[in-house]
Amino acid sequence: MGAARPTHDGSNDVIEDAWWQGSRHIPLSHAGERDSEGDGYRSVQFMKVLFASAEAAPVARVGGLAEASGGLARSLRRTAVELSIVLPDYGDVALPNESSFELSVPDWATPATVRVGEAPELGEVHLVSVPGMARPHPYVDETGEGWPDNDQRFFAFGAAIASLAHELGADVLHVNDWHTAAALAFSRLPSVYTIHTLGYQGAADPAWLDRLPADVAEAFRQYDAANPSAGAIRLADKIVAVSPNYAKEILDPARGAGLHELLADRTEDLYGIRNGIDAELWNPSTDPVLSTPYNAKTVARKADSTAALAKQLGWPTDPTQPIIGMVTRLVEQKGIDLALGMVPLLEGMNARMVILGSGAQRLTLWGHQLADEHPDRFAFVDGYKLDFAHLIFAGADLFLMPSRFEPCGLAQMQAMAYGTIPIVTAVGGLVDTVSDADRAEGGTGFVSETIDGMGMVDATHRAIRAWGVLKRRRAIQRAGMGVDWSWTAPAGEFVELYESIT
Repeated sequence: MGAARPTHDGSNDVIEDAWWQGSRHIPLSHAGERDSEGDGYRSVQFMKVLFASAEAAPVARVGGLAEASGGLARSLRRTAVELSIVLPDYGDVALPNESSFELSVPDWATPATVRVGEAPELGEVHLVSVPGMARPHPYVDETGEGWPDNDQRFFAFGAAIASLAHELGADVLHVNDWHTAAALAFSRLPSVYTIHTLGYQGAADPAWLDRLPADVAEAFRQYDAANPSAGAIRLADKIVAVSPNYAKEILDPARGAGLHELLADRTEDLYGIRNGIDAELWNPSTDPVLSTPYNAKTVARKADSTAALAKQLGWPTDPTQPIIGMVTRLVEQKGIDLALGMVPLLEGMNARMVILGSGAQRLTLWGHQLADEHPDRFAFVDGYKLDFAHLIFAGADLFLMPSRFEPCGLAQMQAMAYGTIPIVTAVGGLVDTVSDADRAEGGTGFVSETIDGMGMVDATHRAIRAWGVLKRRRAIQRAGMGVDWSWTAPAGEFVELYESIT
């Protein structure tokens, strides 16, 4: 590989061919304070972390990366960490009372401009503009194909992140997924790299290696391509997968997306930290969408939301027929074909199903066709409507997630927060968050050990049987509602990780 990981021993570790001189590690900011013995000073430390992502809700939102980045960032701001957030400037966000300044970046990345201002929910954010970054969609054109210059856009963004970290005097640089990984080529700060989905790596023409600092360029070479994810795995001080089980899965050749050997070399620095959910947004006791709020003690009131959901779908209220819900992207990863394959079986299960989502045209057309064929049993709603998603999480009795892979998953935690019993496959973070009620005391859902139609049908049958016994239904609901799915604990784990590398 030829490029050593950086050290942070306080020596002059400036990148030799960086475009500025001064990117050496800056120690933690501190104020001198006399200790209790009166013979010295102890440091009061204020850790400055620059948190970089391509998405963070609600400012830039495409998928799960936005929810995870936004949720973690908001929670970190409630800790002792002094957090700065940097996102690409896609050109569609106005920041009240904003200021701006230029960043020093390589010639091929100029001009790089930062807008700074207050964003709803996130607080202060830094939006970085580099050539070509402003687009109607962050990653793809109107046909769904990736923008042909995504390599230029996000390598330049990486260079700008490193420059901003220097300008802000950051102590730690935390980058998320491949879009921000190139920052580690241009920075020697202690760093954390979070892998949200390893399958997306940003591999680009190897000519990009010539634009990276010579002492680390080879770290980004993988299978004769310039691979930001590979570079970050080699250079980051700590690597985090978004659930403990996903951290194990990506070491397997079958799930490591070609990078399992690199990760195997870094197992001592590889961690699994579960994502969280926004416990204020996803809370049935305060949800403004619901006409009848409820909590674990008053979960019987959930029936009002079930009736409201049935009414909106044009179905009669029937407390003997559970409604199975699904809120998802329509992609193969999510096992949509397995869910749609169950629709003709719903009558025999005495159940109904609603799917809310958008994505692949083939799956969308199939969903509409099945809804036309089974109007009393199945409803398909194309698109994503936040209020309707809330109603599904509250009104559905069971929640289906037949994922083929799921690094962490958020929907199963949102469902459990609403007392909606999840039915999932045994992959990724679903293993860490859902325990099978037929196999464990205090179980929170039902798990298919196989990723196929037969396994999901069996798990769904088991869930329906349990749901039909009120005492058992309430026990499973309350077990899931009793878990703290918020970002509080995960944020604390990240703070400990930051402290371990500074």
